[in-house]
Amino acid sequence: MGDTAITKTTTAGPASAPGPASATGTVITAGQPVSTAGPGSRGIPSGTGGTPSGTGGIPPGPGIPPSTAPAPDATPGPPLLPAARRADADPDGPANSADSANSADSANSADSTNSADSTNSANAANCADSALTTPITPHDPCAHGFLPERPPVRSLIGTWTRLDAMARAAAIAPDREAAVALVERARRAGELAALRQRVSRLSLRNAEAAAMRVAVIAVSCGWCGIDPQAPAAREVADEAFLDLWAAIAHRIDHDQFVALPTLALHNWAPERKPRRHIPIDQLARTETLVPIVRWAPEGQPLSRLDRLMLAATRLEAHGIWLFRLAETLAGRSPDDSSTPTALRRLVRVQHALRGQLLAEAAELSAAPATPQQRAVLGALVAQSALEPPVLQAADAVLGIGARRLREGRRQLLRRHLPAQHRAWLSAMDRHCAPVRTLAHRGGPDAAVYREAQESLIALRRTYTALVQAAARPTASPLTRAA
Repeated sequence: MGDTAITKTTTAGPASAPGPASATGTVITAGQPVSTAGPGSRGIPSGTGGTPSGTGGIPPGPGIPPSTAPAPDATPGPPLLPAARRADADPDGPANSADSANSADSANSADSTNSADSTNSANAANCADSALTTPITPHDPCAHGFLPERPPVRSLIGTWTRLDAMARAAAIAPDREAAVALVERARRAGELAALRQRVSRLSLRNAEAAAMRVAVIAVSCGWCGIDPQAPAAREVADEAFLDLWAAIAHRIDHDQFVALPTLALHNWAPERKPRRHIPIDQLARTETLVPIVRWAPEGQPLSRLDRLMLAATRLEAHGIWLFRLAETLAGRSPDDSSTPTALRRLVRVQHALRGQLLAEAAELSAAPATPQQRAVLGALVAQSALEPPVLQAADAVLGIGARRLREGRRQLLRRHLPAQHRAWLSAMDRHCAPVRTLAHRGGPDAAVYREAQESLIALRRTYTALVQAAARPTASPLTRAA
């Protein structure tokens, strides 16, 4: 009886084979170990790592035991496409296509079709599992701080050129009523509704560019402090513009984006295109910057508001070393020998940032300003929307804000940052807590920590003075002559 069973197992037809077959027709039994790292296999990101392993195998899908996971073909070839793209490449589908059935040997055509079905279903299930369980790639401020990964988009194309033109016109409007009239005119022309329908088609980079232009329009109209999804906002602002605003906020996953991080860090461009590719923080430090949407008319000197936003961008570019020192101090013990060294370097970086702001102050004070630009600046100050992200990063390391501004005030400042940036700051709050215990100690290490705190306080005061200089009324010709 045993010989008969063995004979039936080895001579059974392809349709009755218990396991999937390879391209050469070899039957793989249930007890035989299966290798998933063949010459032509590709690594598929797992549900926890989020990055391809390069040599990792294909994990079994739901409902498939690990020992019976289908193996890839032994012959090297192109990787399998995901299920959706494969359907586009072959309208008949992999299971019903005559070409896919004829690609295997004629003796094992049925087994090849079944194996392809099993592999495709497992791949589709694994792709779905990865999409549901793979976390978003965490932001790495050591690369470029809170600056965007690529330079902002200079000009939008297609239908979005209407939003570009509307933002440029609203920025140079003489008053809020003129800016609101521009929005109402666009609503009557159907432009806002047309843009609202196209938000989902925007790439993330173009959506951030559109968000910057929406922010310019919102602050020009005096709407920077409202929630576009709140019912009360319909009584204050244009309903079609609020729908566009809410759609873009949903697209970039950031509700409170009408603030300095969007208005400054996404509203600059180098005056001339560099000849070679350089990191974005180096680009913002070394090149002459110009605003994409100017608050001053074309052909006139940059206004104080323009120069303030560019100064905030350069401050972020020069503050890249502060982010790297924050990563160095994260998790360090206060007794570690590298802690005072990192704190001394942090003091030097903050002194350099303060010198950068003092150099910007002279040109900013001499720049022109209109009452509308001062009104925009005052509205942003009232909403606590002018805090540079680099100062919030230093605050997360040294803990100045929790003591001086209270925790609620700190979260109020952070709400204008994207979710990944807020998460990084919260992580720094936790990881730098051991370093902050130096505030209650004595000795040379504690003295270095207090010096870092004092330099951060001086840096924040210098930035506050720069904002106050931008909001100061322009001196009349007679006063300037005197």
